[in-house]
Amino acid sequence: MGTPLSLICIAAWSLNALLTALAELLSHFLRKLEKRNPYGSKLTSMKKILLIALILLVVAGLVTFMVVKQQSGYTKVLTAKLVRQDLTTVISGTGQIKPKTYANLGATAMGRITHLYVKEGDHVKKGQLVATVENVQQEAQVTGQQAAISAAKTDIASYIAAEKTAEANVEHARADLEQKKLDWERAQGLYQAGILAKQDYDAKKAAYDTDVATLDQSVAQLNQAKAQTDSARGHLGTQVATLKANINALDMTHAIAPFDGIVTNQPVREGETVVEGIQNAEGSTFMTIADMSVVTAEVKVDETDIVNVLAGQDADVTVDAVPGRVFKGHVTLVGDQALLRSTGVATSQSTSGTEEAKDFKVVVTLDQPDDALRPGLSATAKITTAHKPGVLALPIQALTLKPEGTTGSGAAGSSSVQAATKPAAASAGSADQQGVFVVDKDKSGRLRVHFVPVKTGITGTTEIEVTSGLTEGQEIVTGPYKTLRVLKENALIKRDTDKPAPAASTT
Repeated sequence: MGTPLSLICIAAWSLNALLTALAELLSHFLRKLEKRNPYGSKLTSMKKILLIALILLVVAGLVTFMVVKQQSGYTKVLTAKLVRQDLTTVISGTGQIKPKTYANLGATAMGRITHLYVKEGDHVKKGQLVATVENVQQEAQVTGQQAAISAAKTDIASYIAAEKTAEANVEHARADLEQKKLDWERAQGLYQAGILAKQDYDAKKAAYDTDVATLDQSVAQLNQAKAQTDSARGHLGTQVATLKANINALDMTHAIAPFDGIVTNQPVREGETVVEGIQNAEGSTFMTIADMSVVTAEVKVDETDIVNVLAGQDADVTVDAVPGRVFKGHVTLVGDQALLRSTGVATSQSTSGTEEAKDFKVVVTLDQPDDALRPGLSATAKITTAHKPGVLALPIQALTLKPEGTTGSGAAGSSSVQAATKPAAASAGSADQQGVFVVDKDKSGRLRVHFVPVKTGITGTTEIEVTSGLTEGQEIVTGPYKTLRVLKENALIKRDTDKPAPAASTT
């Protein structure tokens, strides 16, 4: 605020009185000097010069008094007029470059590394052999099992041959039995006619019964041969399954690339011993293979901004290692789990009861990744969460809070920064209302300010959208900050021309 009018008047009156007393003192001194000095003409000229100087001093004092009086009661402020512009809300997050797909090739067999066929930075193809572990025992088991299967197949072949022999014996026994049956039937007729002796009749019957028994024996042998063949085939199936297990154990000594990619990490060397993971114990890692065809920037966004981030929003990603380049991308994942800023641990896994700032993970997929990008490079993502063309906007610093209902001489009582960061909905339901000081002229043509409540929308870098309360072209107070804090309703103001208002942003 300006200096009180009473103090300014007292100061001006004191200055005028001092100048008048000084003038009288000089006149008295000149008169005395003139009486004592016979050279009156010279003194008269000097007196005129001094009187002229004295008159100029008095005039300067009066001018100063009038200027001070004219300026008393005014507050110097910075102002700006409301204009329409394109407004964009941008949220920043920092993190690192990560491939969308990557795999840590871990050891699946214990042993010494015999070969590493690739090194860090090499490109690999899907199915390519990249490392081997000593596998003498596994190879021996596979070879032995293959020999056992070959022997089992030979046994099956012999059993099949025996089965065919048994089938032939059955056919032979069946033919003999048919012959013996005919002989016995003829013997029965001759015996009944009294032509054939009893001895010959009994011999025919015995021969028939013997062939019946022989046929049954041959059939049993055939069934036994078939059972032996089936058993051999079952053993062969078991041995084939064992061979598959042995081959799998041998394959576990070979590390194979699961997809096309690049080797980004290789923590082991040939000759070192690796072990596979057991339950909760992590095993050894041969290397990390990353598919760099799809690259992402995994960043952390403050909890106060995450509600505005949605999948599909555009983002600009900059990488510290690649200065001057901006990589276009879009949001593909918005994390639901809050992460503690100090440790990066999810809140659901934290055992600490202390309250601290939290972040959320956001993944931005780059539209056109570059070969210069490497996993782990520091990156910054600027996510465009809202964009409105041609909206009415005002500088954020012009927005302030004021106790609701104090439309007269109440002070704003809160900083513009607090007003800008406080949502409009929250302000409407609280004891304070957000608004700006609008510049207007009174009946005498002097500039005065009036507090006008406003509703706001999206926030840009330095401007905020006005949805209601103001119209285009209105002049508002934008600063200084200290003045806005104490500026009163209907206060007289003067535009500060010494320090021009900051230029409106076109974001």
